[in-house]
Amino acid sequence: MAGWCPRVRIRSWSWRGGRRAPGGGGEGVVAGVLYAHSLSGVSGVRHTLEDHLRGSAALARHFGEVFGAGELAEYLALVHDVGKGACAWQDGLRAVEARGGGGRVGVGHKHAGTVLAERYTQLACAAVVFGHHGGLPDLERLRDELHKGRPGGSEAARVQEAIRAVEGIVPEIHRSSRIALPGWLLDMPRREQRLGLDLLVRMLFSCVVDADYLDTSAHFEGAAVRVGEPADMAALVERYEARRKRYLAGRESSPVDALRQLVYERACASAAGEPGVYVLQVPTGGAKTMAAGAFALRHAAQHGKRRVVLAVPFISITEQNAAVYRDLLDPEDAGGGPAVVLEHHSAVDLDLGGAGFGELAEEQREALRQRARTAKLAAENWDAPFVVTTTVRLFESLFSHKPSQMRRLHNLAGSVIVLDEVQALPDRLLAPILSGLRGLVDHFGATVLLVSATQPSFWELSAWKGLERKAVIDDPAALFDSLRRVEYEWRTGQDVTLESTARQAATHPQVLTVVGTTRDAARFHRHLQAAFAQGPVLHLSTRMTGAHRREVIAQIREMLGRGEPVQVVSTSLIEAGVDVDFPRVYRAWAPPESLQQAAGRCNRDGRLPSGTVTVFDPADGGRPRSAEYRAAVQAGEQFFGPHPLAAPDDLDALHHYYQRRYTYQQGGDPEAGLGAHIQKLRRALDFPQVDREFQMIEDQHSVPVVVIRHERDREQIEEAVAQLTDPFRPCGLEVLRSLQQHTASLPKREADAALRCGLAVPVTGDLLLWHGAYHERRGLDPDEPESLDAYGVV
Repeated sequence: MAGWCPRVRIRSWSWRGGRRAPGGGGEGVVAGVLYAHSLSGVSGVRHTLEDHLRGSAALARHFGEVFGAGELAEYLALVHDVGKGACAWQDGLRAVEARGGGGRVGVGHKHAGTVLAERYTQLACAAVVFGHHGGLPDLERLRDELHKGRPGGSEAARVQEAIRAVEGIVPEIHRSSRIALPGWLLDMPRREQRLGLDLLVRMLFSCVVDADYLDTSAHFEGAAVRVGEPADMAALVERYEARRKRYLAGRESSPVDALRQLVYERACASAAGEPGVYVLQVPTGGAKTMAAGAFALRHAAQHGKRRVVLAVPFISITEQNAAVYRDLLDPEDAGGGPAVVLEHHSAVDLDLGGAGFGELAEEQREALRQRARTAKLAAENWDAPFVVTTTVRLFESLFSHKPSQMRRLHNLAGSVIVLDEVQALPDRLLAPILSGLRGLVDHFGATVLLVSATQPSFWELSAWKGLERKAVIDDPAALFDSLRRVEYEWRTGQDVTLESTARQAATHPQVLTVVGTTRDAARFHRHLQAAFAQGPVLHLSTRMTGAHRREVIAQIREMLGRGEPVQVVSTSLIEAGVDVDFPRVYRAWAPPESLQQAAGRCNRDGRLPSGTVTVFDPADGGRPRSAEYRAAVQAGEQFFGPHPLAAPDDLDALHHYYQRRYTYQQGGDPEAGLGAHIQKLRRALDFPQVDREFQMIEDQHSVPVVVIRHERDREQIEEAVAQLTDPFRPCGLEVLRSLQQHTASLPKREADAALRCGLAVPVTGDLLLWHGAYHERRGLDPDEPESLDAYGVV
């Protein structure tokens, strides 16, 4: 390897129309040239370090300028890979190529850029450079690593060698002065400054990581860097309005259409208001989806916002809402331009690299780590005008410390963020969630719209004290009175079981039953199949693939539209936003907001004098096991139930319920509970620990599982999996997107057991490919004999 390490040569670099031109490097080893990445299998050239640093810096500046930190983001990207200038790293790159072109170089390269970042910016900003591969570190580790890179430290010689090599081709890595932090941060109250700094570092990290990934991906794909063009929001508003009118003209009218139009008009009028936090509180069935989209697009057009990011609690709603918005916004023909709507709910953790599966041998783990290096380039970055995602993806990205999750955060700046079904946000994380949203509104140019029939009392909490509440609907109580379409029944007692309730439900021709767990859904489905002979019994849960769920929802709508008998059992995924209309709904006991959401699937279009919602408490039923859920149920039981208690759609009772519920969570201390401990970690800039503590899904980690349901899909799925498992093949964003519709979820303990017995194999990150049985109705059924015998899971 001696003699490989180059002694720099100045190379030219150009930025054309906001995109770096492909090229750089040469087909052989060019004396005097530093390289950042090995040969592209497409273009046959290497990626020069100069091109990569300058290309990443230009992209990062472009991203950071949206929130007034372009210079800071640019510099951090400019120095992020300076350590690759060291001879040992350059020699290592050639050794990797000699072995076949893939794998890790095995020589650290983060210290040189980290030293420069601390020298010319701030200590906290140096975390961006040090963490651009492995994740943001805590300050204690960052200080230790900086010490290694300074004179006398274990990395000092390599750091100085790399800096000397790179300064010859990119002299701007040295500055005459430090780069100041944004003025808004210094103007904040001292107690809040650290939270502001935490959010700023996260956004800068996102800019640098996304720029790095985009520039690297372009090299390996042999293409120009792909950055979305600015959306013409005014044109999208016109398209939205025209297609909505066409949609309404083609559907059967409903007795509640006039009220839905009123909601829509008020949303459109409110969109002209100043940026901030808005509340759209509308009863279920009030056409919130279209009203929220209209508000967001009009507000974006009015105030120059770059995109709309709509987050919902359940994957089923992302699938439904994305379909609605695609019909309203996407080009109608292939030549009409790029897609407007991006649906992103992939739960693949690309930063895991096999670390979560204790059953894997070390060589399998290393293979997963190599695959993840390529697959990370395909991580979603939300570079689209209209993004539909889940609240889990949104907030776990905001409070992660991992590169592939955080690369998308900078695209929240200057955006309209719509939180649909906001009542589903977990109480135990409200302090960081509300604080993070307020920070995005106050300092990063975002507007937030909260959408719910059961709007929580967030302004009672300290994180939003003093924040203006902008109401889209001035008098929601009057709207609720006008749209009340159901009556509630209550069934409790030891004789109430899943089986007895199924027998009762089976006496009616069209019923939706919503239960608390996926296991209850599978068991209730079996009971219904035994008791209901009039028609099909359908099932919905996240144990089914996205395509399977969409097929079932379409079948439900068709059968209801034709007046045919149909029984449906579902987990809570159906009760928020899925547009179905049953004359009768059964709902297992749950907090009142869930009861009201389930009621929104009953007499939804007001065609009956009244629908019936039966709330039952099965003695053998399961419930989410979290303390948070128990507190919500306990608070709900004090206000809602049979007479003389209130119905779940009583807004006054709902307000008092939320106050009592938050009191339980806080233990009487307004500064405790609700995630206050995470706020302390944020102030300490302990990014890894914040990530560990901030878990949207509390009971059990879910693992994404790709399933080949139909032979017609096998070739396409296997090709996508092959791209993800081959570290030498280019892998664009579309690869993971293509697998979303074929992905179901398993609790991690079941996934681990499936790996042990060969029913699943790892793909990349925590994504698995399923080789076991898939039930035609219930998907990955927890009670199938294969599951019990092979998993050993009870």
